[in-house]
Amino acid sequence: LQSKREAFPRFFFLSNDELLEILAQARRPQAVQPHLRKCFDNLVKLRLGDDARSADIHAMISGEGEEVEFYKVMKARGPVEKWLLEVEDHMVKSLQVVVKNGWKEYAMPSRKDWVANSKAQVVSCVSQIMWCSETEEVLHSDDPLNKMNDWFDKNVEQLSDLTALVRGKLSSIQRKSVVALAIQDVHNRDIVDELRKAQVTDVNNFKWQQQLKYYWDTDEDDCIIRQVDARIRFGYEYQGATSRLVITPLTDRCWLTITGALHIKLGAAPAGPAGTGKTESTKDLAKAIARQCVVFNCSDQIDYKMMAKLYSGVVTAGAWTCLDEFNRIDIEVLSVIAQQLLTIRVALLDGKSEFLFEGRVLKLKPTLGVFITMNPGYAGRTELPDNLKVLFRPVSMMVPDYTLIA
Repeated sequence: LQSKREAFPRFFFLSNDELLEILAQARRPQAVQPHLRKCFDNLVKLRLGDDARSADIHAMISGEGEEVEFYKVMKARGPVEKWLLEVEDHMVKSLQVVVKNGWKEYAMPSRKDWVANSKAQVVSCVSQIMWCSETEEVLHSDDPLNKMNDWFDKNVEQLSDLTALVRGKLSSIQRKSVVALAIQDVHNRDIVDELRKAQVTDVNNFKWQQQLKYYWDTDEDDCIIRQVDARIRFGYEYQGATSRLVITPLTDRCWLTITGALHIKLGAAPAGPAGTGKTESTKDLAKAIARQCVVFNCSDQIDYKMMAKLYSGVVTAGAWTCLDEFNRIDIEVLSVIAQQLLTIRVALLDGKSEFLFEGRVLKLKPTLGVFITMNPGYAGRTELPDNLKVLFRPVSMMVPDYTLIA
């Protein structure tokens, strides 16, 4: 099982029983379909050829029923871990092609039509890229203050276009896509309003630098996300027509901590009472940059071997993991976990492509992220040992901004 997991890292996130079930039916791509949602964020089905025994894979389908064609037809041949790895590769490359085309065709013939006719993930990513480049254009212009007022009016106008679109006749996938875009657009409008009121005229002003900014880098031919010092590559994990959280100043602060922590190869630790959106904010940032995020609920039954298996998956798949209620784990186990995380961090800082972890050589993808959420001060919670504390940047999340969300 270990060798299968090393061949297709996302198998690390499955239990042994689930993995055996997949391997038992490895000859039939149709039989593997039900297990896809455990390996991918929102890729739940593959469209196979018309023939019942066909091994051709034409497209991926999300939980909402949105379908994205693969950039070329793929054949499901050989061992299951080999062709699932190819599915992952096709998912990334196909999304990259669709996003790039969406970027080229943006607002043709109008933004409203473009939103209605594009895939949901393309809509959210490309509209962020375009909004960001237009805002920077305004900041670079000769008369940024007046142009910022015009740009704010345009943002408001775009929002009213979306309202008109929602009132019209839309399929359920289009509706989800428009709602997610409206949430982003409202936040963008608020940012422009803030820049306008603070009379920001420079791109290097912190009020602009602290935002999550999307760029299409023509040299690398890829989407890059920046926030202050951090520079993150878009992940191309297929999200389908996913729902998004309302972005409040609290979410922004949490995201700023996370991206800043990733930049210096640390984890982040949102702490606060239940229901303040610690896990959800982390998951939402993963959606925003299209990275796979595995949520893991910790309890006092967890031993270091279970954590080693999870970390092996995170490291080799380059995924994020959010460890919920981390301080319920026993203190003896925590000190071992700290050692495991330190090994990973040292390998990241050295820029290695593979490293020795728990007696095995594993491949290392630098896109990984480990985040922990904590509920302080309950009975049966442990304080984190100091050697573990230093590996996470803390952010406190106390009260969500209810009025803004409503």
